[in-house]
Amino acid sequence: MGLDSFLGAIDAASRSLSVVNRSAPDPVQRMLETTFADQPVGVDELSDDAHGDDVVVLTEQTSEGRTVVATSPLEDVMNTVLLVNSDLYKTGQTKLDEFELPSVLTRLDDVPFSLRGYPESDKEKLLLVALSRYIERHAWRAGDGRLRSSFQRLSRIEDERGTRAVYQKVAATDVQTHVYGIPDWTPPFNSELMSHGGYTEDFYDSWFVVYTPPDGGLDGATGTGGAADGEKAGDERGIDGVTPGHPVALLALETEPKRWEGYWTFRPSLVADIDRYISRNM
Repeated sequence: MGLDSFLGAIDAASRSLSVVNRSAPDPVQRMLETTFADQPVGVDELSDDAHGDDVVVLTEQTSEGRTVVATSPLEDVMNTVLLVNSDLYKTGQTKLDEFELPSVLTRLDDVPFSLRGYPESDKEKLLLVALSRYIERHAWRAGDGRLRSSFQRLSRIEDERGTRAVYQKVAATDVQTHVYGIPDWTPPFNSELMSHGGYTEDFYDSWFVVYTPPDGGLDGATGTGGAADGEKAGDERGIDGVTPGHPVALLALETEPKRWEGYWTFRPSLVADIDRYISRNM
């Protein structure tokens, strides 16, 4: 059993992104369609007097028809995914305390993705990069709990200025910050980072960012905490529609060179299972 055993732990949800009353240029619509072209997420556009101009609406198919899950300005989607590249995150041009990810993207949880890296695609993998930064900020905002992140090679933390700055900032809080990868770099002796090195497939092929809240908050071990498993617990919502301090995990595996299979989830019991596996096996 490896991390790949968790890839089948979700049921595919039928979600669609609609650009409403678009006034942005045609290439913007094409970029959105291209980003999700091979994913189980439909992309279309429509006119609707109930919304403003240049709005992206995320809907989900339920037994009662299509239900609106989230709404975000198209400009926010453009500035976090469509009109940027991964260098924006690697070099630290996106500041952790200023970073926000549109709710139409964060709420694509429990959707299985198959994403290609560069040069096959310069946009698909960026979705995982942005989601990783989102979870890192989520942990930093909580200020406690535990964050586990894999890098394939630990030296990426040192090589990527933006990544290094983020993890220094998170580790400076009360968040237990664990990093995983092939041990080709060791944090400085005075670092708060806890590094874990290895040479198994879980280290070579994994990309995970897993945040679990501290004991006494949401009970990540049992999936309890005032909400049914799979729901966003609590009454106080963050700007992205997710309760601050809620468990969240991104899990992706490189099943072929430069091709990633995975998902992200807010389900407490699933996050706890992934966290427990990493703790015991890596």
